[in-house]
Amino acid sequence: MTETASKEAAIRETTTRDTANHYLNRDLSWVEFNWRVLEEAQDPATPLLERAKFLAIVSSNFDEFMSVRVAGIKDQMKAGYTKKDFTGYTPAGLFKRIMKRSEKMVVEQYRTYREILRMLAKEGIHLTEYNDLSATQRRAMDEYYHDIIFPVLTPMAVDQARPFPLVHTQSVYLAVVLRKDGDDPEDDPYFAILQVPSNLTRYIELPGRVNSKKQEYILIEELIEQHIQTLFSGYKAVSVHSFRLTRNADLTLNEEGAEDLLEEIENQLRRRRWGAPVRLEVQKGIHPYALKQLTEEFEITDNTFEIDGPIDLTYMMRLAGHLRGYDHLRYKPIQSVYPAELQDIEDLFGKLRQRDVLVYHPYESFDAVTDFICQAAYDPQVLAIKMTLYRVSGNSPLIQALARAAESGKQVTVVVELKARFDEERNIAWARKLEQSGCHVVYGLIGLKTHAKITLVVRQESDGLRRYVHVGTGNYNDNTAKLYTDVGLFTSHKIIGEDASALFNEVTGFSAPHNWKAFGVAPTDLMEKLCEKVEREAEFAAQGKPARIIAKLNSLSNQQMVDVLYKASQAGVKIDLIVRGVCCLRPGVPGLSDNITVRSIVDRFLEHSRIFYFENGGTPEIYIASADWMTRNLTRRVELMCPVFDKQIQASLINILQLSLDDNVKARQLQPNGLYERICAKDDEPQLRSQFEAMRISSWKTTAHEA
Repeated sequence: MTETASKEAAIRETTTRDTANHYLNRDLSWVEFNWRVLEEAQDPATPLLERAKFLAIVSSNFDEFMSVRVAGIKDQMKAGYTKKDFTGYTPAGLFKRIMKRSEKMVVEQYRTYREILRMLAKEGIHLTEYNDLSATQRRAMDEYYHDIIFPVLTPMAVDQARPFPLVHTQSVYLAVVLRKDGDDPEDDPYFAILQVPSNLTRYIELPGRVNSKKQEYILIEELIEQHIQTLFSGYKAVSVHSFRLTRNADLTLNEEGAEDLLEEIENQLRRRRWGAPVRLEVQKGIHPYALKQLTEEFEITDNTFEIDGPIDLTYMMRLAGHLRGYDHLRYKPIQSVYPAELQDIEDLFGKLRQRDVLVYHPYESFDAVTDFICQAAYDPQVLAIKMTLYRVSGNSPLIQALARAAESGKQVTVVVELKARFDEERNIAWARKLEQSGCHVVYGLIGLKTHAKITLVVRQESDGLRRYVHVGTGNYNDNTAKLYTDVGLFTSHKIIGEDASALFNEVTGFSAPHNWKAFGVAPTDLMEKLCEKVEREAEFAAQGKPARIIAKLNSLSNQQMVDVLYKASQAGVKIDLIVRGVCCLRPGVPGLSDNITVRSIVDRFLEHSRIFYFENGGTPEIYIASADWMTRNLTRRVELMCPVFDKQIQASLINILQLSLDDNVKARQLQPNGLYERICAKDDEPQLRSQFEAMRISSWKTTAHEA
């Protein structure tokens, strides 16, 4: 290499390194998000059983992160990929940072677990060890083991004649090291594994003690360990320790070559059980021989976690929900109200002809959405119903209504997203049921997930056909609508209705990309429209006109979106981002992002709504959307951004955004170094907790008089 070429290469390397400092890494940002969830489990102000739930969520989040994101990084490392991403990390360097931060979090997670157990004990709820059982309790548990657990267990020896059996992903197993009397201590011991039955309850309630009001439980794996000798007669168990394997859970679909996508996904789900090992969790103190057997079999040396406590704390979610009589340790039940605009309305369509209606879940009931679909299903004037389904609840009334509509002769088209990760099996079941009822079931476009949330109802009326539309930021799931914050818009606006028809035609047929009058649709033009609106704010700022952006979303990781926001900030646009999870933008950097703030709210409900506000020189535009500002949402999914034209609803959405910006209890602000700091109320200002404030409907919903 010549001297000139060497200098140019050095300049490129320096430029890349300096530019990389402008961004936070997506995966490390996600780890920081899970830290914020863990902080909720640690917060003394959070009710105790809710703290237990947050702890379970930390475990569940980690499971998905390891099985998808870390699995992808390990695939890159295995393939020898060494190129740096736009945040400056090679796969190997990123993996090392993730492991270091994750190991620290796991230690803190189990310290929190022990603290929560101590506090539960003070409330009379005990997780008891077998050796501490009373005689009566021990007899009851011995009987339970022999009658219920023992018949289900299958010990699996590992030796030359019996190769290592299949270990299912995220199932708890016991690793058993055995010896026979008279064995040479220098010889290798015997080894076997045993799956802890996942179809039996993880925690077993103990009989009450005499004159005691304590509620006591024992974990099933401890009961099995205490009776391990019943499974290996003639051998002595030297050690029994639990372990759990996490496998790569990402599906690799051949959509082009699949004659039946539903069948292809079913096949892939079966193959998921054989996904490459990604993470190994082992109980602290595991026998060295057992650890050697596991790490060699799974070929894992760089991602093994030694767990000081029960492996897989997701059981805490079920335990917290199972306990009765401890309402003082929970959040008070939320009383979702039916939207005032739709109360006592027999003709919902008549109301929507008069004005648009906004619903804000979970503060307002999802029943409004269910009623919209049900009324459409039974209304003889309704000719067609078209709907997207991404994640549906286990016993969804919407499915029943759609089936009823099809059976009564209506044209019912349902776009079912079979590739919704970890909900594939449930969606396959719903797809089959809908098809049997006569619905037209479509699985979307090849290579793209359909993530848009929209329903179109076509109705014959006296003056012709009219379209009614519901557009939401969340899934059509009545269960998660009680746990997630989402907004939904009911409208009969002509332009939105026309775009809705065009969208379904594009997804279900061969229509060319539409010239959208209202919608922004990914992957065709949503990115372009968002960038144009951000750049327009920059132009207004340069002209001295009102310029501001407020965006509420779950994640921001697309480099192009980050860069266009940086440019707007440099032009003087005030930008407030409310990003619950991943954020690759580094706010508050002099000369780069001085005018940008980023805050995250982690509280009782999962913040899930996507709301975008653009000042537009004094004529504000407001949108709701299904899409986060991530590359996958903007380029690899069918996503939808819908404008809100109604001034009163615009004002209500602004109030929702302002509540989040004013939160000084559960909000945390992202610092330039990538860490988050709590936003605390000043001495002279009252505390404002946005989710609790939103429960008081008048605090966010603008009345017609106010508008």
